[in-house]
Amino acid sequence: MDRETFHNCCSLVEMPRQIHQQHCSSHFIQYIEREIAYSKFFKNYLIPNQPCMFSKKFTEDWNCRKKWVTADGKPNLQRLLQEFDESPVPVANCSAKEYNSNPKQIMPFKEFIQYWREYIQNGHSSPRGCLYLKDWHMQRNFPEHNTYKTPIYFSSDWLNEYWDTIEVDDYRFVYMGPKGSWTPFHADVFRSYSWSANICGRKKWLLYPPGQEEFLRDCHGNLAYDVTAPVLQDKGLYPQFEEACQPLEIIQEAGEIIFVPSGWHHQVYNLEDTISINHNWLNGCNLDIMWQFLQEELSSVQREIEEWRDTMDSWHQHCQKCR
Repeated sequence: MDRETFHNCCSLVEMPRQIHQQHCSSHFIQYIEREIAYSKFFKNYLIPNQPCMFSKKFTEDWNCRKKWVTADGKPNLQRLLQEFDESPVPVANCSAKEYNSNPKQIMPFKEFIQYWREYIQNGHSSPRGCLYLKDWHMQRNFPEHNTYKTPIYFSSDWLNEYWDTIEVDDYRFVYMGPKGSWTPFHADVFRSYSWSANICGRKKWLLYPPGQEEFLRDCHGNLAYDVTAPVLQDKGLYPQFEEACQPLEIIQEAGEIIFVPSGWHHQVYNLEDTISINHNWLNGCNLDIMWQFLQEELSSVQREIEEWRDTMDSWHQHCQKCR
């Protein structure tokens, strides 16, 4: 850690958090064309919890950008099939809703590739719906492939360092989806940071700063599934929708990396056949945000099952598990 970053760390301890009820102050995010000092990223983006985009220069040497992409910028399905063949992968159906997400199934990788090819040939449609390979722990399952390298700006990653130590899980994922696949409105797990790199294809992001999601809840307190749906105009169902700011709308091109800060809710669309790599991560800059979120989740569970407190010796442990 250089001296400037250390100084910024010290100032962070004294800085009051404004994580809740942030407003959209701009409809643009900063674009980082070439390498900057880590201390600058720390000061300008991590501490103030602000998003930014890195240019394709930061991924140009990755093996996956060389091997998984054809000369015309499309996913190299044949090469991918050779590498992963029968590997089981999680696949979501973007055409179906299950609670506030899409139902998932596990299928062999080659079955997904066969579906993807047929989907493209049929004009990006299928009677099976729009399937999206997502949350695949590719790096954990194939560490020898050396497909990419985490940029230094995201390398202070306490979340994945912990999981690597106990060798149980991680929060490093690969996403592969056809044009039209998408992810419903959400914030990342534990209110962690995330970074997402497009290996090929283009995405559209709709981002809301922390606090704005409270205006996007229905009359029962449930978060909107799709923030573009006409039903949000119904004041009876979404009484505070008109108070929400307009989202940051960002187009992410092939090779670019987006940094999504803690608590920024977002909805994401694949505008083309797209492959991306995503990490959820945390460090000392957003640990307080994660801790506050977990405490609020625990309190919510405790309120829900309060009536069982006196009948269970392990009530507190059950609350922890339910959270």
